[in-house]
Amino acid sequence: MAKKTRKPESAPDASASDPSATKRGRKPKTATTPPTTAERLGSVVKSCRKIMRKDKGLNGDLDRLPMLTWIMFLKFLDDMEQIEESDAKMKKARYHSAIESPYRWRDWAAKENGITGPELLSFITQEKTRRPDGTEGPGLLKYLGTLQNGKGSRRQVIGTVFGGADGTGGGITSRMQSGYLLRDVINAVNSINFLQQDELFTLGFLYESMLREMRDAAGDSGEFYTPRPVVRFMVEAVDPRLGEVVLDPACGTGGFLVEAFSHLQKQAKSVQQRETLQSTSIRGGEPKSLPYLLCQMNLLLHGVERPQIDPANSLDVKVTELGDRDRVDVILTNPPFGGEEERGILSNFPADMQTTETAMLFLQLIMRKLRRAPKPGRAAVIVPNGTLFGDGVCAKIKEDLILNYNLHTVVRLPQGVFEPYTPIPTNVLFFEAGEPTRTIWYYELALPEGRKKYTKTQPMQFEEFAACLKWFKQARRTESTTAENGKGWAWKVDMAAKVAEAKKKAAPHWKEADAARERASLCEKQAREAAADAVALRKTGGASSAVDALWDREKALKDKAKAELATAKAEQEAGDAIYWPIFNLDIKNPFSAEALEHLPPETLADSIAQKSMRISAIMDEVKGILGISSDTAAGLATAGAST
Repeated sequence: MAKKTRKPESAPDASASDPSATKRGRKPKTATTPPTTAERLGSVVKSCRKIMRKDKGLNGDLDRLPMLTWIMFLKFLDDMEQIEESDAKMKKARYHSAIESPYRWRDWAAKENGITGPELLSFITQEKTRRPDGTEGPGLLKYLGTLQNGKGSRRQVIGTVFGGADGTGGGITSRMQSGYLLRDVINAVNSINFLQQDELFTLGFLYESMLREMRDAAGDSGEFYTPRPVVRFMVEAVDPRLGEVVLDPACGTGGFLVEAFSHLQKQAKSVQQRETLQSTSIRGGEPKSLPYLLCQMNLLLHGVERPQIDPANSLDVKVTELGDRDRVDVILTNPPFGGEEERGILSNFPADMQTTETAMLFLQLIMRKLRRAPKPGRAAVIVPNGTLFGDGVCAKIKEDLILNYNLHTVVRLPQGVFEPYTPIPTNVLFFEAGEPTRTIWYYELALPEGRKKYTKTQPMQFEEFAACLKWFKQARRTESTTAENGKGWAWKVDMAAKVAEAKKKAAPHWKEADAARERASLCEKQAREAAADAVALRKTGGASSAVDALWDREKALKDKAKAELATAKAEQEAGDAIYWPIFNLDIKNPFSAEALEHLPPETLADSIAQKSMRISAIMDEVKGILGISSDTAAGLATAGAST
């Protein structure tokens, strides 16, 4: 029987000890390169998701990713609290952990051979269970869901994440059916050091990719993620400054707040400035438990130590009662649109501006949340096209925006930016508190050459905003009639002139409507008096002919009042038909191919003439710079033509 030989797994490098090894055909071994932080953490996350796919209780990323998030959340909290506890001991100060023993990560999750299988599932999911320390008590999720200790405290955040906004349920659940697979996931997450800066930085990027996947998995209910290029563009355009308060009242998973924090972080140089950044700069609102958890985790991973996210509905406040202490410097948001709010929420808004359309309610809230003084607050808000052309209550809200705020820019986003969430065309409104709107600038982003729209696999890139961002920040903006070399179209609308002209034309109709209503009111009063006189005269035995005459007068006066009201209605409608359409802000691109095709010949001729004059003026400037005469220029042109 032949003797078996075993090839060594880690033989010494033959080429190092024997230079002729390579010549004899043996391939020299190379040292194994240790994985980078990104590779190692990517492998951990990939491993967790692979394990979770084996569990029958989880169906797709919408189940797997939230569960992975809350497991990571608890590990992150325990890492933070262990450092804080060590610092407190060094200072000989008392420390109270937000999560008590035996519910801390270190108590039940940190040991690789800790509780597992049915025992682990029972501890996490049951109302009452046998805990890892051998005592009876509430299960983990039940315990975490009941934590409360003051608005904004860490315990309150944990209680909101795991118990819902009201602490009565509706929060985080565990759907994994195998406690053994769950232990494998926990062990993998336990290898992450959330206090190591490079790991935290890398995890932030990994988490962003997970949120994108959740959006894609959610389809038409994908409220978890606003495309990061759009978010970054809005933040760069508004340019929050350190010391200002930035708010997203519908923050979802916190994309705008993360980007704003990163923007402000570059400005924080001193310890005091970093404390300002951490303590007062970033605020949000998110009433749904899952996005609230995702937002908390997103902010923590990106360096926000104490996320200030209100779990209440941001719309559940009387907007007419908002004061200076409720206002902020900057609002960046993509509020939900297409949804409806309950009737109780509507009572928080003025009677003539109540609508079930969520986006229009948020627009009103944002307007009233902007600081007035000493520096006017500013906002960038994503809205659907319907907000621009909507009439009725929508027009009334836009009138408030135009007359009492400065809507200075509307950026029209290309088709498909938000797919697969929605194919609805969207826009970004930029406005400030303080002054009425005078001029609205429009900028329509062009699709890259050869593209009809953006898709999930070919999304928009931040670089495509470069020309728009440069234009946005110019002190003197100019119109752009063509979309070439990455540029979009730009045009302006003199809104102050439109409002003034519309008011002037509508005023006579409204004046006549008011006069007709007054005449109708007088007729109704006189009709009541005639009826009263008729009754009194009949009671005193007056002549029947006189009584009948009074009743005839009453009828005639009522008929006249009715006619006057009809006149008032017609005149009011005539004035409204002139005035309210100016608040249709869906102004089409005047330089698009479609718009040019429908221009009358005389307008096209004027446009060509103006462009020719402009070209001639530019040529004159060039000649002046070169110091050549018109004759010389003409000679050069002739010489060039003959070669």
